[in-house]
Amino acid sequence: MNYFALIKNQFKMKVNILIIAALIFMSACVSTKKYDELLAEKVKLSAEFEQSSDKLDKCNEEYAELNAKYNSTKAKNEELDKELEDTKSALGRAQNLYTELDSSNKRLQSNYKELLESSTLKSDKLAKSIAEKEKALINLEQNLMESQKSIDSLTSNLESRERKVQELEGILAKKDSAVQKLKDIVNDALLSFEKNDLSVEVRNGKVYVSLASQLLFSTGSIEIDEKGKQALVQLANVLKNQPEVNVMVEGHTDTQKISKSSKYMNDNWDLSVMRATSVLRILVDNGVDPKQVIAAGRGEHMPIDEAETKEALKKNRRTEIILTPKLDELFQILGN
Repeated sequence: MNYFALIKNQFKMKVNILIIAALIFMSACVSTKKYDELLAEKVKLSAEFEQSSDKLDKCNEEYAELNAKYNSTKAKNEELDKELEDTKSALGRAQNLYTELDSSNKRLQSNYKELLESSTLKSDKLAKSIAEKEKALINLEQNLMESQKSIDSLTSNLESRERKVQELEGILAKKDSAVQKLKDIVNDALLSFEKNDLSVEVRNGKVYVSLASQLLFSTGSIEIDEKGKQALVQLANVLKNQPEVNVMVEGHTDTQKISKSSKYMNDNWDLSVMRATSVLRILVDNGVDPKQVIAAGRGEHMPIDEAETKEALKKNRRTEIILTPKLDELFQILGN
């Protein structure tokens, strides 16, 4: 029972008491006037009671509304209290976090200051390094330009040399062709002679006509036999039509010492020179230009076979006629 209901009940009790008192009074034969006054009072009280009841009902309704609002407000207050506690807890955590962040921020500011100072120092060093590198780059570019000029000059020289090499290769090809052709002509001219007496071959770009000693000379002699003369005449007929060929006649002996000496011939070297000269004379006498020919003596110093056998000695006793195409054009290119 609420407060307003208690008041209403108390008011009803008072009214009832008055009614009972009036009845008791009436039963005691009170006067009519007094009765009327009591009755009027009763009516007035009843009206007031009704009005009070209505007000009391309204108050009860208002109370119920207020009580509901109170309960609602109380629940909200409890929720707010909980939220307040949560907020206080969150605030505490936030304050702790703020403290940590503030500490971190101070460390970061300190680190930033150090980095800024270090960066400034490094920046100065870097700027200095860049300036030095730029200077080096300028020097390098200048060197590169000079190198390019040198390369251009070398390229031009290389192209010129390549042209000369091509010319040389062409000349050498022609020379090789001429040597082979000369070898074939000489070989054809001397086909009638036995292979043991002479050979024709190409070595080092030259034609070597090797004539055995027994084809040309008697032992220790510088006089050429008739068969040898015939071979030399046939060779001269070929060479006199080859004005672009140089002719070197080389005499070679074995290691056996000459049997007798004179004021013109003391050893094998003299013998080899004089034999070469005898061969040269027959070539010249049969049409070869003297300007084309050279006589040389090798003595025993360039043997084919260094053994001391009869066969080795026979091989070493020989006369070699070395035919070399003139290379004036080649030498001219090399000189240029």
